[in-house]
Amino acid sequence: MPGGGARVVDAVPDDALVVFTPSGRRGRFATGTTLLDAARSLGVDIDSVCGGRALCGRCQVEPAVGEFAKHGVSSRAENLTPLSETERRYADQNGIAPGRRLSCSTRILGDLVIDVPAESQVHRQVVRKRAEVHEIELDPAVRVYYVEVQEPDMHDPASDLRRLKEALEFEWRLERLGCDLEVLHGLQAALREGDWKVTVAVYEDRDIIAVWPGFHSRAFGLAVDVGSTTIAAHLCDLSSGEVVASAGVMNPQIRFGEDLMSRVSYIMMHEGGEVELTAAVREALQRLATEVAAGAGIAVESILDVCIVGNPVMHHLLLGVNPIELGGAPFALATDEATRLRARDIGLALHPAARVYVLPCIAGHVGADAAGVILSEAPYLREEMNLVVDVGTNAEIVLGNRQRMLACSSPTGPAFEGAQISCGQRAAPGAVERVRIDPKSLEPRFKIIGCDLWSDDAGFAEATAATGITGVCGSGIIEALAEMFLAGIIDSDGKFDGALAERSSRVVADGRTFSYVLHDGEVALRITQNDVRAVQLAKAALYAGVRLLMDRMRVDEVDRVRLAGAFGSHIDVKYAMVLGMVPDCTLEHVTSAGNAAGTGARITLLDRKARDEIEEVVRRIEKVETAVEPRFQEHFVEAMAIPHKSAEFPNLSRAVDLPARKSSGDAIETGARGRRRRRQSR
Repeated sequence: MPGGGARVVDAVPDDALVVFTPSGRRGRFATGTTLLDAARSLGVDIDSVCGGRALCGRCQVEPAVGEFAKHGVSSRAENLTPLSETERRYADQNGIAPGRRLSCSTRILGDLVIDVPAESQVHRQVVRKRAEVHEIELDPAVRVYYVEVQEPDMHDPASDLRRLKEALEFEWRLERLGCDLEVLHGLQAALREGDWKVTVAVYEDRDIIAVWPGFHSRAFGLAVDVGSTTIAAHLCDLSSGEVVASAGVMNPQIRFGEDLMSRVSYIMMHEGGEVELTAAVREALQRLATEVAAGAGIAVESILDVCIVGNPVMHHLLLGVNPIELGGAPFALATDEATRLRARDIGLALHPAARVYVLPCIAGHVGADAAGVILSEAPYLREEMNLVVDVGTNAEIVLGNRQRMLACSSPTGPAFEGAQISCGQRAAPGAVERVRIDPKSLEPRFKIIGCDLWSDDAGFAEATAATGITGVCGSGIIEALAEMFLAGIIDSDGKFDGALAERSSRVVADGRTFSYVLHDGEVALRITQNDVRAVQLAKAALYAGVRLLMDRMRVDEVDRVRLAGAFGSHIDVKYAMVLGMVPDCTLEHVTSAGNAAGTGARITLLDRKARDEIEEVVRRIEKVETAVEPRFQEHFVEAMAIPHKSAEFPNLSRAVDLPARKSSGDAIETGARGRRRRRQSR
């Protein structure tokens, strides 16, 4: 390593005792040893891209001053060399926090306590927005290294590549490296342009995939969630783990069919249809990559690594595999293994040697997106019984804990995303997303996306003039139906109480049944009987899938429910339970997980160990195929009722006063009050 002079001595009085925190590692070093060399000789986790040349600034440390009885050290400012010229130059150009030093340029003169801040650690944890079992440790598959290469001469016949590899082995202990052909094409020009000083990107400590002349401190990666409705991409700085830009786009495959099976049907009926769908999704990925790169102010060629999740149909189409076998039993995947390939193999024009990692699928209808959710939520690390549901056109359901995990999918359809609803629309400015209904007057109030005011607040009309009130999105339809049920507008069977039309203009005749007028404006928003039925069918399919897994697991309740996906991020979990989308659980333990699939992609991008981890976990998951389970239909029929025909919801009843439940034409009281009365009558 450059700098030299580092040695650990057991007990030589003239040597200085240095203690590094928070690791607590300590050793004695000859005066004049740099802090970076001392740290490395002890195995202290400290970052450096430039190899100790005061270029990258990542090896910053904070010397402590004072008496440290715990460590037996008197740490003084004079026990370090004064600020060097290289440190001053770096501070002038880049800035440095008061009290911090560059460990590569600071030498030991006496006993010291040195703190290594989190941002200076190689394997530091990436901060997540919520506390989880699974932290993200920054250990990307792509790392950059700065080296100085010996110039060629007539007496040394070694090739430029050979001398580059020798420099990487000498300075960074990287051995037996391969080299991409694209790198070889530009290697000699880069070495000479950089005056034999270059920055090298290495993939998985195995392959040289990029060489830049001079010092180049940053590399970027892309985490992508390819959904059937939307595609989301997050550009990450691989040196810090920071998401520097994000973008999303509607999946252009929608023009071939709203749901997955419609797209598979299109392929069945149109020769070459799979080629069209593959081209559409790949073009969308390229546009997103270009967009996020521009947003971060970098060239798209700076993207060196991509991690992708997606449902099985999206997974196959992205890889150029015809998904026709997923259209019917036994729903066979072409592959359920993780896929490693070059970006160019799937038509992505990023860095010429950029790599792509696609997470493994689990079953025919439980894809790499579910694997991403599992990695993000980590039920396999928990003791309690966890239910994780990625709510979408096809709900993917995982149940289990560290002992055992089960997974299935359930065909919920697009109703939760606003489709198949008469006034439904996708989540966008102007869409109703929150609904409250007064149980006495039956008058509604609501919020729309893009405005924080409720519809009965002063200034609402002015605040929404630009967007208008355009429709009802998925979270809005869930809350509207739940509130209609709690207000008695619809009963537990989902039927309208037509008698209410006599006392409220909100309940209106609609052919042979009735509708509820949520908003009567330029765009009239009415909740119809068919809308109620569409949501009932979707939520019954979801609940039936969950119940099948609970039967197989032999449990009657779950300890924790996480709702993932774009829909799960915005839904009020109380209303999800009122409708009976998920089984009863303590309401505080029913929470939204956000885009957990996308988070899983980001984890694999930033922590390469997570790739082996999820591949091993997926192999242990037991798959349940709802299509061949005899009890699915039974559970489905029972779950059509709101919240359920027979299942008790004691936790929900403590939080919400549920209306009377009807069964076989007879009213049966539910909720805490109803149960007490039934017990008293026995």
